[in-house]
Amino acid sequence: MASRPRFALPRILALCTLLAFEAPAAAQTRLDDILAHGVLRVGTTGDYPPFTVRSADGGYSGLDVDAAQALAAALGVRVEFVPTRWADLTRDLDAGAFDIAMGGVSVTLERQKKAYFSAPYLRDGKTPIARCADKEKFETIKTIDRPNVTVIVNPGGTNEKFDRANLKMARIEVWSDNLSIFDHLEKGDADVMITDATETLYQQKLHAGVLCAIHPDAPFDFSEKAYLLPRDEALKEFVDQWLHISQANGGFAAIRAKWLE
Repeated sequence: MASRPRFALPRILALCTLLAFEAPAAAQTRLDDILAHGVLRVGTTGDYPPFTVRSADGGYSGLDVDAAQALAAALGVRVEFVPTRWADLTRDLDAGAFDIAMGGVSVTLERQKKAYFSAPYLRDGKTPIARCADKEKFETIKTIDRPNVTVIVNPGGTNEKFDRANLKMARIEVWSDNLSIFDHLEKGDADVMITDATETLYQQKLHAGVLCAIHPDAPFDFSEKAYLLPRDEALKEFVDQWLHISQANGGFAAIRAKWLE
């Protein structure tokens, strides 16, 4: 009977130890970083009611501000809001300025090229808002796109993109302050604005009897709101699962009702 090699077992143990040292460690995810630091950094523009509004003292309020607080609570961390602009949103996320963008972010294929979106939480679309006395004048793109019509728009987002693509004759006036843009419209300094149906309904409430949303239930196009995320599978899966649970248990419905109903 052949004898076994005397050093077989030690060699096997040494080889296993070497392989264990050489095995690559699991990559640290953005979700791991958030949990380790105890902070969820939320990028938000603060200029898009009812989703996000920044007050003079630097505080934030809005539907997605409440949602961010609920998401942070689910993670067991605190939330830190990071100011950004619509034109810089994707670039700031890619640079690591924040962990997630929240605040009425529309799902677009252009943004999808560089980031992930959560599951959508709201269906929307572009629709006009004008002074109530003029609402019948601006029901279609054709009646809006005339040389004597001034369309006001905030810069750098999907509203401006829609206007540039669809309006060839109307005058497009870019107004940089999204918080005062509807006051500007109310005063008659512009004729109409095309924005998300949810925003037109909210602004109709704030400017009751003066500004009217025009067919918000039948917008010009289709869009959805979602949360913009870095390309981190673990974080996306957590956010999607949180959304799923909060929509099923009524938590998200309560936040939505507070701001939109």
